[in-house]
Amino acid sequence: MNIDERRPLQRLLAFDTSTSSLAVAVMENGRLLAERNIHAERNHSAYLVTAMDQALSAAGITKRELDAIAVGVGPGSYTGIRIAVTTAKTMAWALKLPVFGVSSLEALALGGWAVGSKQEAEKLSESIDELVNQQLDILVNEAGSSDDHWIVPLVDARRGQVYTACFTASQNRMPKRLELDGIRLMQNWSHELADKLSKLDPQNRPSAIWFVGEILPAHEAAAKEALIPLGLELHFTSYELQGIWVGLVGASKVLTGTSDEVHALEPNYTQLAEAEVQAKAKAKLKAQAEAETKTSIGLKSAGANSHRNG
Repeated sequence: MNIDERRPLQRLLAFDTSTSSLAVAVMENGRLLAERNIHAERNHSAYLVTAMDQALSAAGITKRELDAIAVGVGPGSYTGIRIAVTTAKTMAWALKLPVFGVSSLEALALGGWAVGSKQEAEKLSESIDELVNQQLDILVNEAGSSDDHWIVPLVDARRGQVYTACFTASQNRMPKRLELDGIRLMQNWSHELADKLSKLDPQNRPSAIWFVGEILPAHEAAAKEALIPLGLELHFTSYELQGIWVGLVGASKVLTGTSDEVHALEPNYTQLAEAEVQAKAKAKLKAQAEAETKTSIGLKSAGANSHRNG
């Protein structure tokens, strides 16, 4: 049974602005109607609404004909995530539509792997049917087969850190989650993956590992150092997120998950924005300075009283 047979028409607007790529897709029953992809260098607020309007126009539908909204909630760019989530919440509330928060890293993993390994979007869409009775966010057993691939999405978080996760997938099948989204030191993360793989029997190890997304030379070097000794096939694919893959992850969530309460939907920042870190550091230094000043005044006051009493 395919999606069209199982449920009525489902028109979905999906978008993500967590990286330098602004990705928008309009989906119908898990299949792409139109998409817009813009390399906006994180200046997404200037382009998002226009890109959505263009995608809807190309799909031949209006906002009022939508059935749901899916939005990438990160992790990634602090400002980018906030723009997308705020826009999705506003639209969902105004149009009285259900809204689904999806992992930006899951969409990045799917897109990078699908493009790199030449997966067909239509075949992947058909495999969504198999996920109906599964919880998408639950972690699956690491033990698989030699036909499986592991997919590791990477978004640079500076200072040797990456936003990352891990998924497993096989030919024409939507990925399943092995590790939760998070921010990790790339060197430590590479060795953690190597440790997990070394504990698997050879027949249960994946045939290849795909690192996709923002691949810096330091990321590739750390992964190779930790994983080459295991003799596994490694792929490093620089990839910018595209709307169709956000749309497919969104369609999976719509079909198998529960929508988010519009006012409760929050971005997955994973860590404080650098501005907040700096503000907190300044506040801490200010508090320390004030405490030292009060201590100094107290000591001087005590000394003066002692002198008068003497």
